[in-house]
Amino acid sequence: MKILISGASVAGPALARLLHRDGHQVTVVERAPSLRRSGWAIDFRGAVFEVLEELGILAEVRAHATGMTGTDLLDAEGNRVGELPAEVFSGELEVPKRELTRILHAHTANTVRYVFGDSINRIDQDDNGVRVGFELAEPDTYDLVVGADGIYSVVRRLVFGPHAEAVHHLGRSGAGFSTANHLQLDHRGALWQIPGRRMSYMYSAADPARMSANVFFTTDSPALDLLGRDEQEQAVRERMADVGWLMPRLLEDMAAASDFYFFSTAQVRIDRWSAGRVVLLGDAGYCASPSSGLGTSQALIGASTLARHLAQSGTDHTKAFEGYEREMRPYVTENQEIGVEGAKRLAG
Repeated sequence: MKILISGASVAGPALARLLHRDGHQVTVVERAPSLRRSGWAIDFRGAVFEVLEELGILAEVRAHATGMTGTDLLDAEGNRVGELPAEVFSGELEVPKRELTRILHAHTANTVRYVFGDSINRIDQDDNGVRVGFELAEPDTYDLVVGADGIYSVVRRLVFGPHAEAVHHLGRSGAGFSTANHLQLDHRGALWQIPGRRMSYMYSAADPARMSANVFFTTDSPALDLLGRDEQEQAVRERMADVGWLMPRLLEDMAAASDFYFFSTAQVRIDRWSAGRVVLLGDAGYCASPSSGLGTSQALIGASTLARHLAQSGTDHTKAFEGYEREMRPYVTENQEIGVEGAKRLAG
């Protein structure tokens, strides 16, 4: 089959590799001009290791392990008051997200067609196929379309309805960026508890001169996610304006960071993950929130499950989509419960 995947982060390229293995013709469209280099370090736990083996990338992924040794707990003045074991944040294996994205792209670049710097703007389907319009490219027709384009999925909005009906905010937002290693962290993290239900998590792994800084604060909605960087930075400054110790320096560094990103603890909850010949994968269909710590594992397991059901069902995509959702729903429900509890802990 001729299949279009929207999204070139983790879920999309993973599915593309498995679909090509099974004989499908795959195109991946990504609105970013190139591979994204920002994002958290991501951790893996449990069944996802079988998927990394299936993809043929487990050994390569392991080579980029952060090797974290734990996390120091800091009070408002930056004094160490305790510690957490490495497994709390790093799971069984932790790697920079940019490395996983790079590895998946490298393993698919010669067999899958990638289109960067473009996005879907129209989807019309019937019993014979899906007619897709693009912002830049000429329209084309596909047998199936997969939305693997994140929590604010264009595919989901066009086919399933507005973001407001699917995205459920869990009360926390924040920003992440790289900065100088002000705390001299060595394969270690620091969780800074800031009065007013705010905190910062900082860590350093691969580069001893640099650390990743993430600041979190309570919010009423995820609306900031859809604004530009200037507005997002201003929101961070407003929420952190009265914080001393390291925060003034972090705010200065944030403005100069080339890898700034903004995020919210939010979930995607919808009644069905497929409509006709269109299906959702990963955060686009069932984001469990960053507070779950399971988003990447969920995306990879979802990709493997969807590919397997498509292979088993032949040309009957309806049967494949139903089997995929039936198998994944209990796992996703459990992860989303973990995400809710994690957001409550973050909120203090």
